Amino acid sequence: MENYSTLSEAINDLTKKGYTYNFNIKKDFIECTENQCQLKPEEFNIDEKHRFQEMSDVDNESVLYAISSIDGDLKGLLVNAYGVYADYASFKLIQKLSRPNI
Repeated sequence: MENYSTLSEAINDLTKKGYTYNFNIKKDFIECTENQCQLKPEEFNIDEKHRFQEMSDVDNESVLYAISSIDGDLKGLLVNAYGVYADYASFKLIQKLSRPNI
């Protein structure tokens, strides 16, 4: 797993590696609106997880997840402000994002 200096550098590199879809967090699943796909925690793997913090604002922290479906047909990225999903995501989804299988 590579170490990236910036979020944009990581997104560009992972996109080149095939992580071309964008995921969003919903209550019980992650969603890819581009192909209207929903993946429950048991239906995807977290291949990589990278955390970024802006030097000018220590409270501004982001997490980038490289995600693939269990069947390998779908690979994409999920960008989230660190900890924000805890307010509305299910416990099972939070556990999956907190403990990636990488």
